Amino acid sequence: MTQQSVNDDVVEGDLPLGQRPQPGRRPPREVWLGDRGDEGRTAAESGLWTHATPVVTAPPRSTSAPRHGAVTRNETSADGRRTKRRIMGVDVARGFALIGMIAVHVLPATHGVDEEPTLQWSLFAGHSAALFATLAGVSLAFMTGGRHPRKGREGHRARVSILVRAIVLFLIGMTINLLDLPVYNILIYYGLMFLVAIPFTLMTVRWLLASSVFFAVVMPFVMQWSLSVLPAHVYGNPSYAELFTDPGAVLAELFLTGTYPALPWMTFICLGMALGRLPLSRDRVQVLLVIVGAVVAAIGWGVSLLMLWRFDLEDALLQATPWMTWEDVWTIQAFGPDPQMPNTTNLWLLLSGPHTNTPFALFKSAGMAMIALGIFLLLSRVIGKWLTWLGAMGSMTLTLYVSHLVFLSFVWTDGTPWFWYFVQIAVAALFAVAWQKALGNGPLERLVTKVSKGVAAAVVPVKKAPPRRRAATRAR
Repeated sequence: MTQQSVNDDVVEGDLPLGQRPQPGRRPPREVWLGDRGDEGRTAAESGLWTHATPVVTAPPRSTSAPRHGAVTRNETSADGRRTKRRIMGVDVARGFALIGMIAVHVLPATHGVDEEPTLQWSLFAGHSAALFATLAGVSLAFMTGGRHPRKGREGHRARVSILVRAIVLFLIGMTINLLDLPVYNILIYYGLMFLVAIPFTLMTVRWLLASSVFFAVVMPFVMQWSLSVLPAHVYGNPSYAELFTDPGAVLAELFLTGTYPALPWMTFICLGMALGRLPLSRDRVQVLLVIVGAVVAAIGWGVSLLMLWRFDLEDALLQATPWMTWEDVWTIQAFGPDPQMPNTTNLWLLLSGPHTNTPFALFKSAGMAMIALGIFLLLSRVIGKWLTWLGAMGSMTLTLYVSHLVFLSFVWTDGTPWFWYFVQIAVAALFAVAWQKALGNGPLERLVTKVSKGVAAAVVPVKKAPPRRRAATRAR
């Protein structure tokens, strides 16, 4: 009798002494499900199994099929809890940020005879992009280990991956800028933010929060000073030609004087990385995000308005900038600078208008980003199935944002803005849901991930584990 026939005829526990089962599939096992009254006990005692005490043949274990109730690698949890890859509430918040950015780009900013800011402008202008940047920081935290930052070779590989990702995002942004865009493109700024964020991936939550406050308080003063010595908004959306012919002006705009300057906006990246190090799947953390975010936003917005209404900030600004009127001051407070803040006095840093990038504006947007993230994490636990379309959009925002910019460069939307707004949202949602169900990650997300991980694996290769020594079988 061969060893194979022995394995086929006896169960694993009945092998002869000193022999081990051969590798491969195991034969079916008989499982006793218990007695069924006296009849079952009588049958059991006599060694005869009847239908009263059935025998169930257990199938061999499969390493490919997931256990019942387990979450596979590509699935997302509808209740907002962390899976092996993503937290659905984060994707939903990212999809909401994308919808807000499209609204700012397409929908009207004013209404009425007095040209008051519209609701969508007050809700999304500056804040949706800040939420986008904050969630980018959350993603960076996830990529570097989440609550337990990766160290050693894994940490080096993750940081190389972020470096490559930053370069790819920057190149995609510069390529899109070759088109005639009617809006400012944030992707080139994103690439620089990812680049600057690499050393901060080593920090703990406490130091990340401290860094976020530092960038929010100090960098606006550096930005305001640089307006008098560095060029601001020379190119708007610089492309390859401007980068090579006038690199100083382009880098000054990208780091300090542009619409989304990388250094002041590191406030949101560091904040997002700090939040990504927290247990975001816990309801207590989600509620605290909403409460703390509301306090931070109220401080940023309330103090600025208090200075304007009660402490004669408006008069001080007009005295320092005599060619401006009180309408100009309130226009900056409501709609932001056009295109940059005056640099006649540092008192301009007390405003909190969109894209002013002042300390109070950064705090207000950071607080609102925390509120949005906390709310969508909570909602995903309750009505996650109803937010699937928004989460699908949030899982491929790079693809959808680039498509949105390309669309704006060819289609004039000012005539019927609400029509084109809903058309873009509907098409983006249908595409995202269909693509995610069929293929998973979006096309540009796949490209960026494949390139960044491939280069990182080549630069910092995975250390192979030594082969296991197989013990020799000895017969006794």
